[in-house]
Parts: sequence; structure tokens; C-alpha cells
Amino acid sequence: MNKILDSIDQRILRELQADATISIADLSDRVGLSQTPCWKRVKRLTDDGIIEKRVALLNREALDLGLVVFVSVRASRHDEAWLTAFAQGASALPEVIEFYRMSGETDYLLKVVVKDIAAYDRFYKRLIATAPLGDVSSSFAMEQIKYTTALPL
Repeated sequence: MNKILDSIDQRILRELQADATISIADLSDRVGLSQTPCWKRVKRLTDDGIIEKRVALLNREALDLGLVVFVSVRASRHDEAWLTAFAQGASALPEVIEFYRMSGETDYLLKVVVKDIAAYDRFYKRLIATAPLGDVSSSFAMEQIKYTTALPL
């Protein structure tokens, strides 16, 4: 998906990353286009898959989800059946908000959000039931230094 984005496309994307609820009228003013060409660009960016979806970002502290845990998993096996079982099982757990297959000593890295240690323990028991795991290591975030969903353009 190596799409060439001009400076107006990039400005549109920066504005939408900052506030996806912005009206086309306001967006067009901010990027220096009239409304119809601005709308057409947003539609093209969406049709091309550059804009995947628009979401609301929630405050996890306000929702009593104050604990962020990074879970490193080593696979017990490295075959397609195991990968499918683990990927489907872990992806289905709503506490998992990010999930990556890694290079290096850790096979998989999960970012998990829960209320507290007791909630993490309940999550952990469900996670280890998804597939036989070789090793699981949990690191608890002490402080969030930076958080953004905005990609660098």
C-alpha cells in the first residue's frame, strides 16, 4: 500500500488523527481546500485503506482500568495449529488491546489493560487456557510517559 500522499493529504490525515469528529467544513478550512475536494480526498483516503476507521478514544483511568501489563509469551510449539489456537484465543480476550508476533527471545507480546492485579490474575488464567505456553512473563507499567494513536506523517 505504498500510496503517494501530497502535503494536503498529510494535513488532512494529521487533522483527522487529532479529531476524527471534525466536520468537512472545518477540515476544509484547516487544510485550505473547498468542501467538495476535501470530502473527495477523505473518501479516496478511506477507499484506499489509509483511513481504516474512526473511533472514540476512551480514558481508561475514568473507566477504572488503571493497570497496563505487557505480557511476553514464549511458544511451547512452533506449528500452524498451535499458532492458530493461541492467536484466536488471545485475540478473543477483550483485555488484550495490542498483540504482536516478535523476533528475538519473546515469541509474542501482548498489551493488556485491566482494573488491578486481581483482574490480571483472572485474565492470566484465561490466557494460559488458550494453548499450551512455554513461558509467560508479565511486566507492569509503572507510569505512562507517552501515549498517542497518531502516526508520524
